[in-house]
Amino acid sequence: MHLPIALGFLLPSLALYAAGPAGAAPSFVNFTKDVLPRDPSSSKLPARAPLEFAHAFERRAMDEHSHGGHHAAPLLEINETEVHLWHAVTPPSYYTVDIGNPDPAQKRYPGLMALHVLSMCAAFFGALPAGIALRSVNHAWHGFSMLLFWAFVIIGVSASGLYSKLTPNMYEGQKHTSHSYFVLLLALIVSAVDLIAGVSRLINYVKAVRAGEPISVRSFWRTVVLGQDEQPLGLGAEYANLVVDDPEELEDELKGESISLQERRARRAAPLSVQVPDPHDETASWANEVQPHEYPETPASERTLFGPRSPRGSQHSDDTLHEYKRFGPRASLLRRVGRIAFGTLERVLVFAGFIEFLTGSVLYTGICRENYVNGCLAHLIKGGIFWCYGLATFARFLGSFSDLGWAWNRVPVGDNVSAEFVESAVIFVYGITNTWMERFGANPGDPYTTKEVQHISIAVMFWFAGLLGMSIESRCLRRWFAAVSTAALKKENASREAVAEPASYSGSFNPFPALVIGITGAAMSAHHQTYQFQVEIHMLWGYLLSAFAVLRCLTYFFLWMGPPRSVLPSRPPTEALASFFLACGGLVFIFSDEEITLNAMRMGHDDMMMFLNLSVAITCFAMCWTLVVVGFKGWLKSRTHAALAFYPST
Repeated sequence: MHLPIALGFLLPSLALYAAGPAGAAPSFVNFTKDVLPRDPSSSKLPARAPLEFAHAFERRAMDEHSHGGHHAAPLLEINETEVHLWHAVTPPSYYTVDIGNPDPAQKRYPGLMALHVLSMCAAFFGALPAGIALRSVNHAWHGFSMLLFWAFVIIGVSASGLYSKLTPNMYEGQKHTSHSYFVLLLALIVSAVDLIAGVSRLINYVKAVRAGEPISVRSFWRTVVLGQDEQPLGLGAEYANLVVDDPEELEDELKGESISLQERRARRAAPLSVQVPDPHDETASWANEVQPHEYPETPASERTLFGPRSPRGSQHSDDTLHEYKRFGPRASLLRRVGRIAFGTLERVLVFAGFIEFLTGSVLYTGICRENYVNGCLAHLIKGGIFWCYGLATFARFLGSFSDLGWAWNRVPVGDNVSAEFVESAVIFVYGITNTWMERFGANPGDPYTTKEVQHISIAVMFWFAGLLGMSIESRCLRRWFAAVSTAALKKENASREAVAEPASYSGSFNPFPALVIGITGAAMSAHHQTYQFQVEIHMLWGYLLSAFAVLRCLTYFFLWMGPPRSVLPSRPPTEALASFFLACGGLVFIFSDEEITLNAMRMGHDDMMMFLNLSVAITCFAMCWTLVVVGFKGWLKSRTHAALAFYPST
């Protein structure tokens, strides 16, 4: 549940980020019908030109420039004179002085930048996801994964700082550095929980050493770093770092030398039978926190709050039950809110790492300056959202969120919101924020250009289509819609069979998220551009998004014909393809930025096959990364929970 919340949490922050871009504020090149600027980067108007007339003329001309007057055929070759008429010359960047056009007389250090990129990627896309997975099962190696994360961060920050000292500033006004430190501050807040637990273990270890315990590297590693003496492998409670039994309650384990190895193995392998209390007693169910499963008794179960050998934690202690009747509901709510907030913040860090990767790429290549800023931000933000959405969809296909019923399966337990509701909510937030972003750079009273009307109408579609999707997923509204048919039944005929839910009610078949993305792709594939290469690349990602919509509708069709009957992920193959097309379309969306396409044309890389193959390769690599992350978490779960026997459905 944390990942969709993280996606929704990022959208307003991205909108605020767009309001304060990394580069300078947009500054269009102005001119009159009889006077052109002498220098391509000049933005000064002749004194005789009225400012209001110049600004209005500029906006109308800029609209015609962006769309070729909506009648002119796209150009095949780049016209530098026209480009410099609207955009200032891009100054040298870190890339040009390091790799593109280095000065032999000046020593450069691109290796430091490569070390920075590799270290930060290893931290945010390697150690951090592994740490999240390890925390989900309270694995003893979670602390080591966090140490590894900060080790990579320290290496990356040190390499970046050294590179900045040895290289002149090539991007004035950049915000990548300050944003990165803010992300690291959030990571430090998350790590503070582990730090407090680690300091507590260190203090206890020092006390034990002073009391006569022998000092060894192995005992320090297991006790302080891994915390295996406090939190052994097998504890199922997520984010439970500080809840253990008192030391005197572990006396049996401390005297474990007197128990034979065979006896200990037999005791730990014995199944722990869980007795389920009265389901109508909600307080008792919450206090005992039982699950209708059998788990093997492990050392972890001896140190939990309600461990079988804990005098205070007896599952059927009336004193304990009465205590939780007094404080239970409030404590349960606070604990649940805290866990959701903590898990969401952890997962937000992964997406924040992706955002910093994008802004860092912008900083190093020197793009997105002056009046390129708005278009660049639009492509990075929107394309990045589709990219992340595609990877999250692939994770759903693999089985993530199956506990919520979001992996195209039946909900195992509980009554959760549907994945389509979350998708519609994200689309709604996206539209309601993006509606106002299209007027960035316009003065009050300026007429709406064709380009603004096009983009604002798409944003409004996101706004209200997302609202429609959320409304359809509302259980209250569904009951109201069904009231028309149930009210027609006579009371004597209103039997249980007469109002039985159809099989399709077991799933959600909401087409509006797919409809929004499909129409966006179809509209943008017809978006007029100045150059033929720009037209083709817009058509490419437009077709990819439309393909996602078609495949999602096919998923609904097949599931409508045969709704899922198992709690296991059904993994419809159409969703595997849909997630690929969506992620790849988002990446091509980023590549279709005006400045990127113009630079590709200048360098002779305006080849559609090259862009498509590069996008496909990167997408396949990212999907492999997603598979590894989801598979690693599943492997950990399989080792800490009892195995279930599967049988083929008939």
